[in-house]
Amino acid sequence: MSERVIPVIDQRNLRATIPNQPVPATGLLGDRLGRPLRDLRISVTDRCNFRCNYCMPKEVFDSNYKYLPHSSLLSFEEITRTASLFVAHGVQKIRLTGGEPLLRKNLELLIEQLSALRTPEGKPLDLTLTTNGSLLRRKAQALKDAGLQRVTVSLDGLDDVIFRAMNDVDFPVADVLDGIEAAKEAGLGRDAKGGFSGLKINMVVKKSTNLSEIIPMARHFRGTGITLRFIEYMDVGETNGWQMDEVLPSADLIRMLQTEFPLVPLEASAPGETAQRWGYANAAGEFDPALGEVGVISSVTQAFCGDCNRARLSTEGQLYLCLFAAQGHDLRRLLREGASDADIASAIGLIWQQREDRYSALRGLQPASTVTSGKKRVEMSYIGG
Repeated sequence: MSERVIPVIDQRNLRATIPNQPVPATGLLGDRLGRPLRDLRISVTDRCNFRCNYCMPKEVFDSNYKYLPHSSLLSFEEITRTASLFVAHGVQKIRLTGGEPLLRKNLELLIEQLSALRTPEGKPLDLTLTTNGSLLRRKAQALKDAGLQRVTVSLDGLDDVIFRAMNDVDFPVADVLDGIEAAKEAGLGRDAKGGFSGLKINMVVKKSTNLSEIIPMARHFRGTGITLRFIEYMDVGETNGWQMDEVLPSADLIRMLQTEFPLVPLEASAPGETAQRWGYANAAGEFDPALGEVGVISSVTQAFCGDCNRARLSTEGQLYLCLFAAQGHDLRRLLREGASDADIASAIGLIWQQREDRYSALRGLQPASTVTSGKKRVEMSYIGG
């Protein structure tokens, strides 16, 4: 096997500049395609204790891999300060990601700080986190007590052999399922009706590995109040050896599910939502909320760039405008060189105003290397999913 090497800190990052004319934080910020800024994904660590081959393959992220030194990471205070400026520009939802975010020491302190932020209208943020679930049993209650509202758990199968093959560190599926139970016990994702619509499970489907787990996963979570979402295997970064023939199109997946369960399409729950929603139907062919729903995220076969309202902040303060971006914008330099809140907010505003990223939409029209001008795309483990 040929060696695959990626740089983490390199020329991809651009200097974030303070514009001559301030960009006021009105909450009405739009990019060149008219898309507002509403969702901020914050990576709190570039480390993970799994080696899923679609994200952090072991042959690249091995014992010799050099992770970011702690001094390079944004502090919790720097993250909260930056997040507050995004909120002033219109962000309503913050998702904490990694790597594996629960590996960041004392993460509850950051959640406390972020949970205290309010929108210009005085509303609390939608604060959530994505995790592989390995540390949820010991962390769930502290996360909830700190102000975390919802959680998404990555789980790529129920069969222990298949799951261990996917995480590639021989981690047992039983411990992740126990973490999910701990999240429920702590009340993470509990909705006003007593269900768990805010507790979601994400399954990446790779044809050669876990295709057989689709129906068992659906059976397991149907009727639990937990939403299961199937994600097309994506060409994120440069290290996962992505090939199109490993992708199961979401349309085919839904047809597979419909051989076992009647499904009806549901409306999107929010603007810019990445998942297409399907509800389990009752005997009358109508959506039965008691049975719950599934979702499909089709970023390969059905691009949703047109209403993408997400920005991503890396663990060292680089602002990325797309999951498939090749370049970031260095906000950490502004934070650490004494720039004012107004100046940093203006820099964020200028960056978003110039945004025209739509990688997934263009991918189907031209080679991926052309879309990114031949530059290497950033790794998902660096900016989160």
